Amino acid sequence: MGGGDVCKAMGGCSLAYRRGEKRLWNLPSARNTKFLLWCCIALALITLACRSSLSSFAGITNRSAVDAADRLARSRKGYTLLMNTWKRYDLLKKSVSHYASCSRLDSIHIVWSEPNPPSDSLKEYLEHVIKMKSRDGKEVELRFDVNKEDSLNNRFKEIKDLKTDVVFSIDDDVIFPCSMVDFAFNVWESAPDSMVGFVPRVHWPENSSNKGEYYTYSGWWSVWWTGTYSMVLSKAAFFHKKYLNLYTNEMPASIKEFITKNRNCEDIAMSFLVANATNAPPIWVKGKINEIGSTGISSIGGHTEKRARCVNRFVAEYGRMPLVYSSVKAVDSRTLWFW
Repeated sequence: MGGGDVCKAMGGCSLAYRRGEKRLWNLPSARNTKFLLWCCIALALITLACRSSLSSFAGITNRSAVDAADRLARSRKGYTLLMNTWKRYDLLKKSVSHYASCSRLDSIHIVWSEPNPPSDSLKEYLEHVIKMKSRDGKEVELRFDVNKEDSLNNRFKEIKDLKTDVVFSIDDDVIFPCSMVDFAFNVWESAPDSMVGFVPRVHWPENSSNKGEYYTYSGWWSVWWTGTYSMVLSKAAFFHKKYLNLYTNEMPASIKEFITKNRNCEDIAMSFLVANATNAPPIWVKGKINEIGSTGISSIGGHTEKRARCVNRFVAEYGRMPLVYSSVKAVDSRTLWFW
């Protein structure tokens, strides 16, 4: 008998009874109640599990963020400009004046191998220029690294109190816009063990029965034609400061003696050293070079043959060819018309 029949049999029901009847009919059954209870328990367990997973993920993310922040903090120190010069004071002044305005420059070390020390007037002039050109009141340190011996090996002599992890090795007659230098620095940060530079060169094996295993040295046009390189020259390149230590303390003495005697190929020797340590190629960064001086030794007759002799001499010293080919070129997409 339903609720309505009961009311009829009793001759009618009160309003309160009818409302209670309605509420009773709307209550869930015992089976539904158990089902809802189990759903609540399952939801609570899932929530706790998710919170635990999120906490672990957040911990990993936070640790990764801290590591990235540490790397960024170190790199924010910037780079050290390591400039090689020789009795070209007008070019030295122009170059220092230009690079002093680069925002991520931390310090300038001038490799000085002349018989006489730098004059006070030159020091004062460069210090004044750096102070005037530096951005946001930043103090850029200037130091002359004076060497007693005149040797091209001096440009890679270890500097024990460097504040930065990376040096930008540059000749005094080469200028790149600060934006290009900053981009190359960013590329180096992504591969800090690599040598990252603007001037690529390449070696090629020569199959000759009378020479045995022999390598030739090729310049820019060979790189341009083939799209392949195996070196970036230290006349404009970033590399970690640890390679200054390796060059100074672990480079075979016979190679350094050969470089001092022939006044050539210290840049090839550095490329060999880095490639031998990493078993990896350098990274070529696209950039427009502005040479403000007269034509260098590359224009002298027999230059390519002399460089090839260096390559083969170094191969003999290492007992193998460590240079690795690459066709990768780092390009700043912000400077391209199409992307």
